[in-house]
Amino acid sequence: MSLKRLVLTAIVFGSLAFAVSFGVNPTSANSGEKKEVTFTKDVAPIFFKNCATCHRADDIAPMSLLTYKDARPWARSIKEKVTTRQMPPWSADPHYGIFANNAQLNQSDIDTIAAWVDQGAKEGNPSDLPPEPAIVKGWRIGNPDIVLTMDKPYEIPAGGPDQYVYFTIPTNFKQDMWLRAAEIKPGNKKVVHHVIAFVLTPEQAAAMKGRLGEGRAAAGSSIFYQDGTLQRVKMDAEVRDDGCGSPNGGSAFGSNSRDNGFSGSLLAGYAPGLEPETYGEAFARRIPAGSVVMLQMHYSNFKGALTKPETDQTSVGLTFSKTPASQLNKMAVTRAVSNMFFKIPAGDPNHEVTSCMTFDQDVQIVSYMPHMHLRGKDMRYDLTYPDGRKETLLWVPTFNFNWQTVYKLKDPVAVPKGSKLAVTAHFDNSERNKYNPDPAKVVRWGDPTYDEMMIGWITYVVDRPKERVVANIQPAMLDKYVGQYQFAPNYSLTITREGDKLMGQAPGQPKVQFFPESDTKFFLKVIDADLTFVKDEKGEVTEAIFNMNGRAMHAKKVGSAGQDASSK
Repeated sequence: MSLKRLVLTAIVFGSLAFAVSFGVNPTSANSGEKKEVTFTKDVAPIFFKNCATCHRADDIAPMSLLTYKDARPWARSIKEKVTTRQMPPWSADPHYGIFANNAQLNQSDIDTIAAWVDQGAKEGNPSDLPPEPAIVKGWRIGNPDIVLTMDKPYEIPAGGPDQYVYFTIPTNFKQDMWLRAAEIKPGNKKVVHHVIAFVLTPEQAAAMKGRLGEGRAAAGSSIFYQDGTLQRVKMDAEVRDDGCGSPNGGSAFGSNSRDNGFSGSLLAGYAPGLEPETYGEAFARRIPAGSVVMLQMHYSNFKGALTKPETDQTSVGLTFSKTPASQLNKMAVTRAVSNMFFKIPAGDPNHEVTSCMTFDQDVQIVSYMPHMHLRGKDMRYDLTYPDGRKETLLWVPTFNFNWQTVYKLKDPVAVPKGSKLAVTAHFDNSERNKYNPDPAKVVRWGDPTYDEMMIGWITYVVDRPKERVVANIQPAMLDKYVGQYQFAPNYSLTITREGDKLMGQAPGQPKVQFFPESDTKFFLKVIDADLTFVKDEKGEVTEAIFNMNGRAMHAKKVGSAGQDASSK
Protein backbone atom coordinates (compact mmCIF):
# COMPACT_ATOMS: atom_id res chain seq x y z
CA MET A 1 0.00 0.00 0.00
CA SER A 2 1.40 3.41 -0.95
CA LEU A 3 2.22 6.01 1.68
CA LYS A 4 -0.45 8.31 0.22
CA ARG A 5 -3.11 5.59 0.57
CA LEU A 6 -2.05 4.81 4.15
CA VAL A 7 -2.39 8.45 5.13
CA LEU A 8 -5.78 8.72 3.43
CA THR A 9 -7.00 5.56 5.19
CA ALA A 10 -5.85 6.91 8.57
CA ILE A 11 -7.68 10.19 8.00
CA VAL A 12 -10.93 8.44 7.02
CA PHE A 13 -10.89 6.06 10.01
CA GLY A 14 -9.80 8.85 12.35
CA SER A 15 -12.70 11.03 11.23
CA LEU A 16 -15.11 8.14 11.67
CA ALA A 17 -13.82 7.47 15.17
CA PHE A 18 -14.23 11.15 16.06
CA ALA A 19 -17.81 11.15 14.73
CA VAL A 20 -18.74 8.02 16.67
CA SER A 21 -17.09 9.28 19.86
CA PHE A 22 -19.01 12.56 19.84
CA GLY A 23 -22.34 11.23 18.66
CA VAL A 24 -22.16 12.70 15.13
CA ASN A 25 -24.00 10.80 12.43
CA PRO A 26 -21.56 10.75 9.49
CA THR A 27 -24.22 9.73 7.02
CA SER A 28 -26.53 12.58 7.79
CA ALA A 29 -23.58 14.97 8.04
CA ASN A 30 -22.28 14.01 4.61
CA SER A 31 -25.71 13.94 3.00
CA GLY A 32 -26.70 17.31 4.47
CA GLU A 33 -29.95 15.81 5.81
CA LYS A 34 -31.48 17.39 8.88
CA LYS A 35 -33.30 15.39 11.51
CA GLU A 36 -36.96 16.32 11.76
CA VAL A 37 -37.71 17.83 15.17
CA THR A 38 -41.28 17.64 16.47
CA PHE A 39 -43.06 18.79 19.58
CA THR A 40 -44.36 15.42 20.70
CA LYS A 41 -41.11 13.46 20.31
CA ASP A 42 -38.34 16.00 20.94
CA VAL A 43 -39.57 19.24 22.52
CA ALA A 44 -42.28 18.11 24.96
CA PRO A 45 -39.84 16.01 27.03
CA ILE A 46 -37.67 19.13 27.49
CA PHE A 47 -40.65 21.28 28.51
CA PHE A 48 -42.00 18.60 30.86
CA LYS A 49 -38.65 18.22 32.62
CA ASN A 50 -37.57 21.87 32.85
CA CYS A 51 -40.59 24.16 32.42
CA ALA A 52 -43.77 22.48 33.64
CA THR A 53 -43.35 23.55 37.28
CA CYS A 54 -44.45 27.09 36.37
CA HIS A 55 -45.76 26.76 32.79
CA ARG A 56 -49.05 25.04 33.55
CA ALA A 57 -52.61 26.12 34.15
CA ASP A 58 -53.35 28.31 37.18
CA ASP A 59 -49.74 29.07 38.04
CA ILE A 60 -47.43 32.07 37.78
CA ALA A 61 -46.32 31.66 34.13
CA PRO A 62 -48.35 33.48 31.44
CA MET A 63 -49.01 30.27 29.48
CA SER A 64 -48.98 26.50 29.77
CA LEU A 65 -46.47 24.43 27.77
CA LEU A 66 -48.00 21.02 28.43
CA THR A 67 -49.75 20.64 25.06
CA TYR A 68 -48.87 21.48 21.47
CA LYS A 69 -51.95 23.70 21.26
CA ASP A 70 -50.72 25.69 24.26
CA ALA A 71 -47.11 25.98 23.12
CA ARG A 72 -47.40 26.54 19.36
CA PRO A 73 -48.53 30.22 19.43
CA TRP A 74 -45.47 31.04 21.58
CA ALA A 75 -42.90 29.19 19.46
CA ARG A 76 -40.81 32.14 18.26
CA SER A 77 -40.87 33.78 21.68
CA ILE A 78 -39.80 30.51 23.29
CA LYS A 79 -36.83 30.24 20.92
CA GLU A 80 -35.75 33.80 21.71
CA LYS A 81 -35.98 33.26 25.47
CA VAL A 82 -34.10 29.95 25.55
CA THR A 83 -31.36 30.86 23.05
CA THR A 84 -30.60 34.03 25.00
CA ARG A 85 -30.81 31.99 28.24
CA GLN A 86 -33.49 34.20 29.72
CA MET A 87 -35.54 31.05 30.31
CA PRO A 88 -35.52 28.98 32.38
CA PRO A 89 -34.52 31.77 34.78
CA TRP A 90 -31.03 31.33 36.18
CA SER A 91 -28.78 34.33 36.62
CA ALA A 92 -25.66 32.93 38.30
CA ASP A 93 -22.41 33.04 36.34
CA PRO A 94 -21.33 29.39 35.78
CA HIS A 95 -17.68 30.19 36.60
CA TYR A 96 -18.46 30.56 40.33
CA GLY A 97 -20.07 27.82 42.38
CA ILE A 98 -21.75 24.54 41.48
CA PHE A 99 -25.42 24.55 42.39
CA ALA A 100 -27.78 21.66 43.02
CA ASN A 101 -30.79 23.55 41.67
CA ASN A 102 -29.18 24.90 38.48
CA ALA A 103 -32.13 25.50 36.16
CA GLN A 104 -30.17 26.17 32.97
CA LEU A 105 -30.88 24.11 29.84
CA ASN A 106 -27.94 22.29 28.31
CA GLN A 107 -26.88 23.39 24.85
CA SER A 108 -28.30 20.32 23.09
CA ASP A 109 -31.77 21.08 24.50
CA ILE A 110 -31.49 24.69 23.36
CA ASP A 111 -30.45 23.55 19.89
CA THR A 112 -33.41 21.14 19.73
CA ILE A 113 -35.92 23.87 20.59
CA ALA A 114 -34.34 26.27 18.08
CA ALA A 115 -34.43 23.61 15.34
CA TRP A 116 -38.08 22.85 16.10
CA VAL A 117 -39.02 26.51 15.60
CA ASP A 118 -36.83 26.88 12.49
CA GLN A 119 -38.52 23.84 10.91
CA GLY A 120 -41.98 25.30 11.39
CA ALA A 121 -42.78 24.12 14.91
CA LYS A 122 -44.41 20.86 13.82
CA GLU A 123 -46.54 18.79 16.18
CA GLY A 124 -45.44 15.30 15.17
CA ASN A 125 -47.10 11.99 15.95
CA PRO A 126 -49.44 12.35 18.96
CA SER A 127 -48.49 8.84 20.06
CA ASP A 128 -44.91 10.07 20.67
CA LEU A 129 -46.08 12.48 23.38
CA PRO A 130 -44.83 11.33 26.81
CA PRO A 131 -47.14 11.32 29.84
CA GLU A 132 -47.64 14.72 31.43
CA PRO A 133 -45.43 15.24 34.47
CA ALA A 134 -47.08 14.62 37.80
CA ILE A 135 -47.84 18.03 39.28
CA VAL A 136 -48.18 18.40 43.02
CA LYS A 137 -51.42 20.27 43.49
CA GLY A 138 -50.96 20.80 47.18
CA TRP A 139 -47.79 21.25 49.19
CA ARG A 140 -44.49 20.81 47.36
CA ILE A 141 -42.84 19.58 50.58
CA GLY A 142 -45.46 16.85 50.91
CA ASN A 143 -48.09 16.85 53.61
CA PRO A 144 -46.79 19.16 56.38
CA ASP A 145 -46.78 18.06 60.00
CA ILE A 146 -48.49 21.33 60.87
CA VAL A 147 -50.07 24.20 58.90
CA LEU A 148 -50.14 27.73 60.35
CA THR A 149 -52.68 30.07 58.72
CA MET A 150 -53.54 33.75 59.08
CA ASP A 151 -56.48 33.91 61.50
CA LYS A 152 -58.72 35.71 59.00
CA PRO A 153 -58.67 36.91 55.38
CA TYR A 154 -57.04 40.26 54.66
CA GLU A 155 -58.59 42.55 52.04
CA ILE A 156 -56.43 44.44 49.55
CA PRO A 157 -58.44 47.42 48.25
CA ALA A 158 -58.55 48.33 44.57
CA GLY A 159 -56.67 51.33 43.25
CA GLY A 160 -54.33 51.81 46.21
CA PRO A 161 -50.55 51.58 46.65
CA ASP A 162 -48.55 48.46 47.38
CA GLN A 163 -48.84 47.29 50.97
CA TYR A 164 -46.38 45.74 53.41
CA VAL A 165 -48.47 44.20 56.18
CA TYR A 166 -47.38 42.04 59.12
CA PHE A 167 -49.31 39.17 60.67
CA THR A 168 -48.39 36.92 63.59
CA ILE A 169 -49.43 33.30 64.04
CA PRO A 170 -48.79 31.49 67.35
CA THR A 171 -47.17 28.08 67.07
CA ASN A 172 -48.27 26.93 70.56
CA PHE A 173 -45.21 24.66 70.66
CA LYS A 174 -44.62 23.33 74.17
CA GLN A 175 -41.01 22.39 73.42
CA ASP A 176 -38.29 23.32 70.94
CA MET A 177 -39.07 21.91 67.50
CA TRP A 178 -36.51 21.11 64.80
CA LEU A 179 -37.55 21.92 61.27
CA ARG A 180 -36.73 19.86 58.17
CA ALA A 181 -38.82 21.80 55.62
CA ALA A 182 -40.98 24.94 55.40
CA GLU A 183 -43.22 26.17 52.61
CA ILE A 184 -45.32 29.31 52.28
CA LYS A 185 -48.57 28.88 50.39
CA PRO A 186 -50.16 32.18 49.28
CA GLY A 187 -53.92 32.39 49.55
CA ASN A 188 -54.13 34.62 46.46
CA LYS A 189 -51.28 34.62 43.92
CA LYS A 190 -52.91 37.51 42.06
CA VAL A 191 -51.80 40.00 44.71
CA VAL A 192 -49.16 38.27 46.86
CA HIS A 193 -45.89 39.55 45.44
CA HIS A 194 -43.70 38.00 48.09
CA VAL A 195 -43.79 36.72 51.67
CA ILE A 196 -41.01 36.45 54.24
CA ALA A 197 -41.70 34.40 57.36
CA PHE A 198 -39.74 35.04 60.55
CA VAL A 199 -39.68 33.13 63.83
CA LEU A 200 -40.05 35.25 66.96
CA THR A 201 -39.06 33.73 70.29
CA PRO A 202 -41.41 34.45 73.23
CA GLU A 203 -39.01 37.18 74.35
CA GLN A 204 -38.94 38.74 70.88
CA ALA A 205 -42.71 38.54 70.58
CA ALA A 206 -43.14 40.34 73.91
CA ALA A 207 -40.60 42.98 72.90
CA MET A 208 -42.32 43.55 69.57
CA LYS A 209 -45.84 43.66 71.02
CA GLY A 210 -47.75 46.65 69.74
CA ARG A 211 -45.38 47.08 66.81
CA LEU A 212 -46.91 44.44 64.56
CA GLY A 213 -50.04 44.37 62.43
CA GLU A 214 -50.23 47.34 60.11
CA GLY A 215 -46.58 48.20 59.92
CA ARG A 216 -43.80 49.07 62.36
CA ALA A 217 -43.34 52.14 64.47
CA ALA A 218 -40.22 54.11 63.71
CA ALA A 219 -40.22 56.25 66.83
CA GLY A 220 -36.71 57.01 67.95
CA SER A 221 -35.15 55.61 64.80
CA SER A 222 -32.35 57.72 63.42
CA ILE A 223 -32.87 56.81 59.76
CA PHE A 224 -36.41 55.42 59.25
CA TYR A 225 -39.87 56.89 58.89
CA GLN A 226 -43.28 55.27 58.49
CA ASP A 227 -45.24 55.81 55.24
CA GLY A 228 -48.60 54.14 55.85
CA THR A 229 -47.74 50.45 56.18
CA LEU A 230 -44.35 51.00 54.56
CA GLN A 231 -41.04 51.66 56.30
CA ARG A 232 -38.56 53.85 54.43
CA VAL A 233 -35.22 55.54 55.04
CA LYS A 234 -35.30 59.30 55.42
CA MET A 235 -33.88 61.17 52.44
CA ASP A 236 -31.59 63.24 54.71
CA ALA A 237 -30.31 60.27 56.74
CA GLU A 238 -26.60 59.48 56.90
CA VAL A 239 -25.18 58.00 53.68
CA ARG A 240 -22.83 55.01 53.67
CA ASP A 241 -22.68 53.44 50.22
CA ASP A 242 -19.53 51.55 51.21
CA GLY A 243 -20.90 49.50 54.07
CA CYS A 244 -17.67 47.52 54.24
CA GLY A 245 -15.94 50.70 55.33
CA SER A 246 -18.24 51.20 58.34
CA PRO A 247 -17.97 49.42 61.71
CA ASN A 248 -21.27 47.56 61.32
CA GLY A 249 -20.74 46.46 57.74
CA GLY A 250 -23.64 48.58 56.48
CA SER A 251 -26.38 47.22 58.74
CA ALA A 252 -28.61 49.64 60.60
CA PHE A 253 -27.73 48.43 64.09
CA GLY A 254 -29.60 50.58 66.57
CA SER A 255 -32.49 51.08 64.15
CA ASN A 256 -35.40 48.95 63.04
CA SER A 257 -33.22 46.75 60.89
CA ARG A 258 -34.15 43.28 59.74
CA ASP A 259 -30.68 41.90 60.28
CA ASN A 260 -30.01 42.87 63.87
CA GLY A 261 -32.03 39.98 65.21
CA PHE A 262 -34.86 41.86 66.94
CA SER A 263 -37.21 41.10 64.03
CA GLY A 264 -36.61 37.38 64.45
CA SER A 265 -34.82 34.74 62.45
CA LEU A 266 -35.68 33.99 58.84
CA LEU A 267 -37.88 30.90 58.43
CA ALA A 268 -38.87 30.78 54.75
CA GLY A 269 -39.82 32.95 51.80
CA TYR A 270 -42.21 32.99 48.88
CA ALA A 271 -41.66 34.80 45.57
CA PRO A 272 -42.03 33.88 41.89
CA GLY A 273 -39.60 31.08 41.13
CA LEU A 274 -38.57 30.54 44.76
CA GLU A 275 -38.45 26.95 45.98
CA PRO A 276 -39.55 25.77 49.45
CA GLU A 277 -36.98 25.70 52.23
CA THR A 278 -35.79 22.12 52.73
CA TYR A 279 -33.01 20.45 54.72
CA GLY A 280 -31.76 16.91 55.10
CA GLU A 281 -31.81 14.93 58.31
CA ALA A 282 -28.19 15.81 59.16
CA PHE A 283 -29.17 19.29 60.36
CA ALA A 284 -32.31 21.30 60.99
CA ARG A 285 -33.61 24.74 61.93
CA ARG A 286 -34.68 25.30 65.52
CA ILE A 287 -38.03 26.85 66.45
CA PRO A 288 -38.04 27.61 70.19
CA ALA A 289 -40.97 26.62 72.37
CA GLY A 290 -43.68 29.26 72.51
CA SER A 291 -42.51 31.03 69.37
CA VAL A 292 -44.75 32.84 66.94
CA VAL A 293 -44.38 33.07 63.18
CA MET A 294 -44.46 36.59 61.76
CA LEU A 295 -45.40 36.99 58.10
CA GLN A 296 -44.15 40.01 56.18
CA MET A 297 -46.64 40.27 53.32
CA HIS A 298 -46.01 42.36 50.22
CA TYR A 299 -49.32 42.88 48.44
CA SER A 300 -48.93 44.30 44.95
CA ASN A 301 -51.57 46.66 43.58
CA PHE A 302 -49.78 46.92 40.23
CA LYS A 303 -49.35 50.71 40.51
CA GLY A 304 -53.02 51.19 41.34
CA ALA A 305 -54.25 49.03 38.46
CA LEU A 306 -56.12 46.56 40.68
CA THR A 307 -59.74 47.02 39.56
CA LYS A 308 -61.52 45.21 42.38
CA PRO A 309 -60.73 44.29 45.98
CA GLU A 310 -58.95 41.00 46.56
CA THR A 311 -58.56 38.92 49.72
CA ASP A 312 -55.71 36.74 50.91
CA GLN A 313 -55.24 34.21 53.69
CA THR A 314 -51.71 32.81 53.46
CA SER A 315 -50.48 29.65 55.21
CA VAL A 316 -47.12 28.19 56.24
CA GLY A 317 -46.54 24.44 56.22
CA LEU A 318 -43.88 22.93 58.49
CA THR A 319 -42.30 19.47 58.41
CA PHE A 320 -40.22 18.40 61.38
CA SER A 321 -37.01 16.40 61.53
CA LYS A 322 -37.36 12.71 62.30
CA THR A 323 -33.95 12.71 63.98
CA PRO A 324 -34.21 12.95 67.80
CA ALA A 325 -33.32 16.42 69.02
CA SER A 326 -30.59 15.00 71.26
CA GLN A 327 -28.82 13.67 68.17
CA LEU A 328 -28.94 16.93 66.19
CA ASN A 329 -25.50 18.51 66.50
CA LYS A 330 -25.81 20.92 63.58
CA MET A 331 -28.30 23.70 62.87
CA ALA A 332 -29.09 26.02 59.97
CA VAL A 333 -28.83 29.80 60.34
CA THR A 334 -29.87 32.47 57.81
CA ARG A 335 -28.27 35.91 57.88
CA ALA A 336 -28.84 39.09 55.93
CA VAL A 337 -25.64 40.86 54.85
CA SER A 338 -27.27 44.19 54.10
CA ASN A 339 -26.71 47.90 53.66
CA MET A 340 -29.53 50.27 54.60
CA PHE A 341 -27.61 53.55 54.40
CA PHE A 342 -27.06 53.80 50.63
CA LYS A 343 -28.31 56.64 48.46
CA ILE A 344 -28.64 56.20 44.70
CA PRO A 345 -28.37 59.47 42.69
CA ALA A 346 -30.95 60.23 40.02
CA GLY A 347 -29.92 58.92 36.61
CA ASP A 348 -26.91 56.94 37.89
CA PRO A 349 -26.50 53.87 35.64
CA ASN A 350 -24.04 51.95 37.82
CA HIS A 351 -24.19 52.96 41.48
CA GLU A 352 -22.12 50.70 43.75
CA VAL A 353 -23.17 49.64 47.26
CA THR A 354 -21.33 47.22 49.57
CA SER A 355 -22.02 45.37 52.81
CA CYS A 356 -19.81 43.07 54.85
CA MET A 357 -19.79 40.60 57.73
CA THR A 358 -17.05 38.68 59.52
CA PHE A 359 -17.72 35.12 60.66
CA ASP A 360 -17.14 34.58 64.37
CA GLN A 361 -17.12 30.77 64.06
CA ASP A 362 -16.49 28.04 61.52
CA VAL A 363 -19.50 27.62 59.22
CA GLN A 364 -20.56 25.74 56.11
CA ILE A 365 -22.48 27.89 53.63
CA VAL A 366 -25.29 26.03 51.86
CA SER A 367 -27.13 28.73 49.90
CA TYR A 368 -27.25 32.37 48.76
CA MET A 369 -30.14 34.65 47.88
CA PRO A 370 -29.46 38.13 46.43
CA HIS A 371 -32.27 40.61 46.95
CA MET A 372 -32.78 44.04 45.39
CA HIS A 373 -35.71 45.81 43.74
CA LEU A 374 -36.36 47.13 40.24
CA ARG A 375 -33.11 49.10 39.92
CA GLY A 376 -30.99 46.13 40.99
CA LYS A 377 -28.39 45.42 38.30
CA ASP A 378 -25.92 42.84 39.65
CA MET A 379 -24.61 41.35 42.89
CA ARG A 380 -21.43 39.53 43.85
CA TYR A 381 -20.40 37.60 46.97
CA ASP A 382 -16.62 37.64 47.69
CA LEU A 383 -14.95 35.83 50.58
CA THR A 384 -11.58 36.75 52.08
CA TYR A 385 -10.08 33.96 54.18
CA PRO A 386 -8.00 34.63 57.31
CA ASP A 387 -4.81 33.87 55.33
CA GLY A 388 -5.67 36.61 52.80
CA ARG A 389 -6.83 34.26 50.04
CA LYS A 390 -9.84 35.59 48.10
CA GLU A 391 -12.65 33.68 46.40
CA THR A 392 -15.76 34.75 44.51
CA LEU A 393 -18.62 32.61 45.79
CA LEU A 394 -21.46 33.94 43.62
CA TRP A 395 -21.73 36.38 40.72
CA VAL A 396 -25.13 37.39 39.39
CA PRO A 397 -24.28 39.68 36.45
CA THR A 398 -27.92 40.33 35.48
CA PHE A 399 -30.23 40.53 38.48
CA ASN A 400 -33.93 39.94 37.77
CA PHE A 401 -36.35 41.19 40.40
CA ASN A 402 -39.10 38.94 39.02
CA TRP A 403 -37.12 35.82 39.93
CA GLN A 404 -36.02 35.73 43.57
CA THR A 405 -33.69 32.77 43.21
CA VAL A 406 -32.12 30.84 46.07
CA TYR A 407 -28.82 29.42 44.82
CA LYS A 408 -28.41 26.09 46.64
CA LEU A 409 -24.87 24.75 46.61
CA LYS A 410 -24.25 21.18 45.51
CA ASP A 411 -21.57 20.93 48.21
CA PRO A 412 -21.28 23.30 51.20
CA VAL A 413 -18.52 25.90 51.25
CA ALA A 414 -16.37 25.56 54.39
CA VAL A 415 -15.68 29.00 55.86
CA PRO A 416 -13.24 29.29 58.79
CA LYS A 417 -13.68 31.67 61.67
CA GLY A 418 -12.36 35.15 60.88
CA SER A 419 -13.28 35.07 57.19
CA LYS A 420 -14.88 38.21 55.79
CA LEU A 421 -17.79 38.15 53.35
CA ALA A 422 -18.21 41.21 51.12
CA VAL A 423 -21.39 41.66 49.11
CA THR A 424 -21.17 44.17 46.25
CA ALA A 425 -24.21 45.36 44.32
CA HIS A 426 -24.78 47.81 41.48
CA PHE A 427 -27.97 49.71 40.72
CA ASP A 428 -29.15 51.16 37.42
CA ASN A 429 -31.20 54.28 38.08
CA SER A 430 -30.98 55.50 34.47
CA GLU A 431 -33.47 55.71 31.64
CA ARG A 432 -31.78 52.69 30.04
CA ASN A 433 -33.30 50.50 32.75
CA LYS A 434 -36.73 49.64 31.32
CA TYR A 435 -37.96 48.55 34.77
CA ASN A 436 -36.97 51.82 36.47
CA PRO A 437 -40.03 53.42 38.12
CA ASP A 438 -38.55 56.94 37.87
CA PRO A 439 -34.96 57.75 36.76
CA ALA A 440 -35.37 61.32 38.03
CA LYS A 441 -35.74 60.19 41.65
CA VAL A 442 -33.00 59.89 44.25
CA VAL A 443 -33.49 56.45 45.82
CA ARG A 444 -32.96 55.13 49.33
CA TRP A 445 -33.76 51.90 51.16
CA GLY A 446 -37.45 51.17 51.62
CA ASP A 447 -40.16 48.52 51.64
CA PRO A 448 -41.95 49.39 48.37
CA THR A 449 -40.54 48.24 45.04
CA TYR A 450 -40.13 51.87 43.90
CA ASP A 451 -37.55 52.21 46.68
CA GLU A 452 -34.57 49.86 46.86
CA MET A 453 -33.06 47.17 49.06
CA MET A 454 -29.60 45.64 49.20
CA ILE A 455 -29.52 42.27 50.98
CA GLY A 456 -27.20 39.35 50.43
CA TRP A 457 -28.98 36.52 52.23
CA ILE A 458 -26.86 33.52 53.20
CA THR A 459 -27.79 30.27 54.90
CA TYR A 460 -25.10 28.28 56.66
CA VAL A 461 -24.74 25.32 59.00
CA VAL A 462 -23.03 25.66 62.38
CA ASP A 463 -22.46 23.52 65.43
CA ARG A 464 -25.48 23.55 67.67
CA PRO A 465 -24.60 25.99 70.47
CA LYS A 466 -24.63 24.97 74.08
CA GLU A 467 -27.56 26.23 76.08
CA ARG A 468 -26.62 29.18 78.24
CA VAL A 469 -27.38 28.83 81.94
CA VAL A 470 -28.89 31.77 83.83
CA ALA A 471 -26.86 32.54 86.97
CA ASN A 472 -28.39 33.52 90.30
CA ILE A 473 -27.23 36.96 91.43
CA GLN A 474 -28.58 39.41 93.97
CA PRO A 475 -30.97 41.99 92.43
CA ALA A 476 -29.20 44.79 94.33
CA MET A 477 -26.05 44.04 92.33
CA LEU A 478 -27.88 45.14 89.18
CA ASP A 479 -28.01 48.73 90.41
CA LYS A 480 -24.27 49.09 89.66
CA TYR A 481 -24.98 48.60 85.96
CA VAL A 482 -27.87 51.05 85.61
CA GLY A 483 -26.95 53.99 83.38
CA GLN A 484 -26.30 55.29 79.88
CA TYR A 485 -23.62 53.63 77.74
CA GLN A 486 -22.49 55.52 74.65
CA PHE A 487 -21.29 53.56 71.61
CA ALA A 488 -21.21 56.56 69.27
CA PRO A 489 -22.11 60.28 69.45
CA ASN A 490 -25.72 59.62 68.39
CA TYR A 491 -26.18 56.12 69.74
CA SER A 492 -26.33 54.85 73.29
CA LEU A 493 -27.77 51.95 75.30
CA THR A 494 -29.93 52.64 78.34
CA ILE A 495 -29.67 50.05 81.14
CA THR A 496 -32.36 49.96 83.84
CA ARG A 497 -33.48 47.60 86.61
CA GLU A 498 -37.04 46.39 86.90
CA GLY A 499 -37.26 44.34 90.09
CA ASP A 500 -34.85 41.42 89.59
CA LYS A 501 -34.49 42.03 85.86
CA LEU A 502 -31.78 43.98 84.04
CA MET A 503 -33.30 45.70 81.02
CA GLY A 504 -31.69 47.43 78.05
CA GLN A 505 -33.06 49.72 75.35
CA ALA A 506 -31.37 51.19 72.28
CA PRO A 507 -32.77 54.07 70.17
CA GLY A 508 -35.64 52.85 68.02
CA GLN A 509 -35.59 49.39 69.65
CA PRO A 510 -37.92 47.66 72.09
CA LYS A 511 -36.79 47.15 75.67
CA VAL A 512 -35.20 43.72 76.16
CA GLN A 513 -34.04 41.70 79.13
CA PHE A 514 -30.38 40.83 79.75
CA PHE A 515 -29.93 37.51 81.59
CA PRO A 516 -26.97 37.02 83.98
CA GLU A 517 -24.34 34.45 83.01
CA SER A 518 -22.01 35.71 85.75
CA ASP A 519 -21.75 38.74 88.01
CA THR A 520 -20.51 40.91 85.11
CA LYS A 521 -21.58 39.10 81.93
CA PHE A 522 -25.17 39.11 80.66
CA PHE A 523 -26.72 37.64 77.51
CA LEU A 524 -29.77 38.18 75.35
CA LYS A 525 -32.27 35.53 74.33
CA VAL A 526 -33.76 37.59 71.51
CA ILE A 527 -30.46 37.43 69.59
CA ASP A 528 -27.13 35.70 70.01
CA ALA A 529 -25.33 38.51 71.85
CA ASP A 530 -23.93 39.35 75.26
CA LEU A 531 -22.98 42.38 77.31
CA THR A 532 -19.99 42.52 79.67
CA PHE A 533 -19.59 45.30 82.23
CA VAL A 534 -16.04 46.52 82.98
CA LYS A 535 -15.07 47.89 86.41
CA ASP A 536 -12.11 50.01 87.49
CA GLU A 537 -9.83 49.34 90.46
CA LYS A 538 -12.44 50.90 92.76
CA GLY A 539 -15.16 48.56 91.57
CA GLU A 540 -17.00 51.27 89.66
CA VAL A 541 -18.48 50.38 86.27
CA THR A 542 -16.77 52.42 83.55
CA GLU A 543 -17.83 50.77 80.30
CA ALA A 544 -19.77 47.95 78.68
CA ILE A 545 -18.69 45.67 75.83
CA PHE A 546 -21.44 44.41 73.55
CA ASN A 547 -20.55 41.28 71.55
CA MET A 548 -22.66 40.33 68.52
CA ASN A 549 -21.86 38.58 65.24
CA GLY A 550 -18.16 38.48 66.05
CA ARG A 551 -17.92 42.20 66.72
CA ALA A 552 -16.98 43.65 70.12
CA MET A 553 -18.41 47.16 70.52
CA HIS A 554 -17.21 49.28 73.45
CA ALA A 555 -19.48 51.80 75.14
CA LYS A 556 -18.38 54.27 77.80
CA LYS A 557 -20.69 54.80 80.77
CA VAL A 558 -21.75 58.44 80.50
CA GLY A 559 -24.61 58.91 82.94
CA SER A 560 -27.40 57.53 85.10
CA ALA A 561 -30.60 56.10 83.69
CA GLY A 562 -32.57 56.79 86.83
CA GLN A 563 -33.57 54.52 89.68
CA ASP A 564 -36.09 51.75 89.29
CA ALA A 565 -39.40 52.54 90.91
CA SER A 566 -39.52 49.18 92.67
CA SER A 567 -36.32 49.97 94.55
CA LYS A 568 -37.46 53.26 95.96
